Amino acid sequence: MMNFLFGPSADLEIHLDGSDDRQKGDVLLDSGKKEACPVYFDGEAVSGKVNIRLKQSKMEHYGIRVELLGLIEQFSDRSSQHEFLSMARELARPGILTQSCCLEFEFVSVEKPYESYFGVNVKLRYFIRVTVTKRLNDLVKEQDFLVHTLAQYPDTLGGIKMEVGIEDCLHIEFEYNKSKYHLKDAIIGKIYFLLVRIKVRHMEVQILRRELVGVGPNSMSDCETVAKFEIMDGAPVKGETIPIRLFLGGYELTPTMRDVNKRFSVRYFLNLVLIDEEDRRYFKQQEVTLFRRRPNRHRRIAQEQQHQSQSADTAQPVHQQPDRSYFHHRSAHFGAKSPAAASGRSAANADGANTANNNNDNEAAVSPGNSDDSSSQSGESNDQ
Repeated sequence: MMNFLFGPSADLEIHLDGSDDRQKGDVLLDSGKKEACPVYFDGEAVSGKVNIRLKQSKMEHYGIRVELLGLIEQFSDRSSQHEFLSMARELARPGILTQSCCLEFEFVSVEKPYESYFGVNVKLRYFIRVTVTKRLNDLVKEQDFLVHTLAQYPDTLGGIKMEVGIEDCLHIEFEYNKSKYHLKDAIIGKIYFLLVRIKVRHMEVQILRRELVGVGPNSMSDCETVAKFEIMDGAPVKGETIPIRLFLGGYELTPTMRDVNKRFSVRYFLNLVLIDEEDRRYFKQQEVTLFRRRPNRHRRIAQEQQHQSQSADTAQPVHQQPDRSYFHHRSAHFGAKSPAAASGRSAANADGANTANNNNDNEAAVSPGNSDDSSSQSGESNDQ
């Protein structure tokens, strides 16, 4: 009897059109569980149906409304939610429902400027919200969906080459084939040992994700190790080359995000770590840019449109200049003159090298320059 008086008078269900045929992705719910949701792209329409199933013979309401919302929420302060996208439609005027019904909605050409993100301290989500306004308690139902942002860079193979070391102790040089990688790409590189006067027993590459939320004194930073890869076990010798090949497709990575709505940023680094026989650590970090490449269908359409545009225009095509806003080191084409091929060393994958020498677990940088914005010095070339 109490449930009849105070319980919900109807069940709401939201179904997005074409969701069964769309690509799916995981959305992290507040309960900690993951739910598979359809993926949309910028500019696509979002449409669907709202099923209202009455639990009583009739239900009086003061209007039925559907909203499409984009929300940024900080976990440390739930009250600081920020809506960067808000669209609404009225599905029904105030009245009385005497039977279950199905209401259709559509949001045309929706601009979705940011990628969905579920991080350690912040999340960016898109969802549909249906509200049935009632006298006492409104009926509310939400349905999440994912948004993927696509990018494309020129197919130029500009590489990164850097030299780091400790004077008269260790001098290494590493090369990487790119500075921008799509999420299914492979990082290919080499490490040359030019001078080895310390006994290195272990080398690994780490993928670091650095999340920065907020600005000023209230900002929060979190660094997470996404993956570790052992690329050498044993002492190298002078002139030896260690190859690196790291496939990104098997890891939960997102595109690099910089100053999203002036709320948060997500950056990725490759961290090369060397450990000597006295457990001193030497490391070098290098920032890389990750992006989501257009699917084959989207790439083919973009290429056709570009070809048509070039055919109609007699002017020379405009070539995108290399982006040098994040890397300022000496750049060189990958595969330039290199020492002899490596002997039997285990290769995995990587792209960064930050060196720090440290006695009794205290780390000292091999070369000045951490991955912070103020001290990062590296050169950048574009990739696809």
